[in-house]
Amino acid sequence: MSTPLAALPLSVLDLAAILEGKTPADTFRNSLDLAQHAEQWGYKRFWLAEHHNMASIASSATSVLIGYIAGGTSTIRVGSGGVMLPNHAPLVVAEQFGTLATLYPGRIDLGLGRAPGTDQLTAMALRRDLQGSVNDFPQNVQELQAYLSAENRGSKVRAIPGEGLDIPIWLLGSSTYSAQLAGMLGLRFAFASHFAPTHLQAALHLYRAHFQPSEYLSEPYAAACVNVIAADTDAEAKRLTTSFHQFALGVIRGSTKPLQAPVDSMRGLWNEMEKEAVEQMMAYSFVGGPATVQKQLEAFVKGTQVNELVVVSHIYDHAARLRSYEILKDLTKVETAATVPVAASQLN
Repeated sequence: MSTPLAALPLSVLDLAAILEGKTPADTFRNSLDLAQHAEQWGYKRFWLAEHHNMASIASSATSVLIGYIAGGTSTIRVGSGGVMLPNHAPLVVAEQFGTLATLYPGRIDLGLGRAPGTDQLTAMALRRDLQGSVNDFPQNVQELQAYLSAENRGSKVRAIPGEGLDIPIWLLGSSTYSAQLAGMLGLRFAFASHFAPTHLQAALHLYRAHFQPSEYLSEPYAAACVNVIAADTDAEAKRLTTSFHQFALGVIRGSTKPLQAPVDSMRGLWNEMEKEAVEQMMAYSFVGGPATVQKQLEAFVKGTQVNELVVVSHIYDHAARLRSYEILKDLTKVETAATVPVAASQLN
């Protein structure tokens, strides 16, 4: 049985978008302001994603930015959605997140991805060579788990701080590979349906079918990342969405640029083939006024039976982005007695 939308945990994925005419410093200030509002509204977690060599995204030093957000908030969980593990030695990740979890105990999530988060040339610059490939991902995850375990105290290589700390690990994916691996390892799983909608249902099915209870999790816990652009009216939301259309168009053309202001119409900015590609990428995007978004999301939650929604909103105007998240959270406000109980294993 699926959890109703009104009782579903909501979280934020902030891609730290750089706005046209603004600087990364402006982006970081807006990210912190969003996180502080999200905390006030009752969002469960605030995630940042690792990307490199993109003129539109400023979250390349992901762990540093996580520390900035956690330091400016007090209760909301903060973490990576995700750290691209092939770019880093597992020990370094264990030390970084061990440091974060020591500074902000009980509030840090570690989401791991197996893609580079960039182009191949930049991936080579990050790693110096490509000997550590995505094919090593399962071994790297288990190595990272070992560094964070209390049992690693007797090892000659230790993560200090990090060893023995409770840092929930999530596997993130845009295909079925990480879903199956997350199930086999008994870890939480989040699917990137905000940009790769094709395999969502298959990934969720494989995750649940292959799930093995572990010391970390007793039953499957799956989140889906979706795009939400909510406004007071359908017409306003549709106009705000043109910023996302332009962003996605840049991704398709391989020439990303800062997030653009909304326009009255995309006519003349894309051709029919590009429009179709953008719409396919945005298949799990929920756009409109409160009633419209609520109806769309209720159908999505019923169809996927996800345990949590992680929401990204590509909106140029910061006040409008705050309003979108406020509207969405208002849709899930219910009396305490009406909420669905959450298993203890799912509290993190």
